[in-house]
Amino acid sequence: MKIDFYKTSGLVPVIIQDDRTLQVLMLGYMNEEAFNKTKNEGIVTFFSRSKNRLWTKGEESGNFLIMKNIAVDCDQDTILIKVVPKNLVCHTGSFSCFGDKDSKGFLYELEDKISQRIDDKIEDSYTYSLFQKGINKMAQKVGEEAVELVIEAKDNNEDLFKNEAADLLYHFLILLKAKNFSLQEIEEILINRQ
Repeated sequence: MKIDFYKTSGLVPVIIQDDRTLQVLMLGYMNEEAFNKTKNEGIVTFFSRSKNRLWTKGEESGNFLIMKNIAVDCDQDTILIKVVPKNLVCHTGSFSCFGDKDSKGFLYELEDKISQRIDDKIEDSYTYSLFQKGINKMAQKVGEEAVELVIEAKDNNEDLFKNEAADLLYHFLILLKAKNFSLQEIEEILINRQ
């Protein structure tokens, strides 16, 4: 692995990504000394431009970034480090410096849209009308979609199978909202099981 630190005056940008979720967490900079320290210790260390010194993320807060993998881009002037964060990453209190959900993907956007339709009581929304029917009806709908997915799994129609899988996820998100749980809570359980 060769990194061209001197192409950019001794500092290269470093993208920090959650190893489990692939969420982009932050951007920092490294010089060669910070890179070598990170590789040797397994905890991400940057070169702080404001402090003009090496800075290990978490040295004051305890919110360390445990390195899992390092990759270098094709121009050898940008580093991608996959990490397991020990806690919140951003100094503002967010999990990511780019916001808690903004960079986590479409399912989180869909979860937000479902919550918004329910919270705002959007009368002409299927989501809200199902929610209004109560927990038993929502749970029944998840069960129906699960059975339909199982039936399609036994056949060879990929489109029907994928559509039933999407229906199941959608109704599952409605049920999560009704039970006052979040997708992130379920994701954390799966992460902890590995």
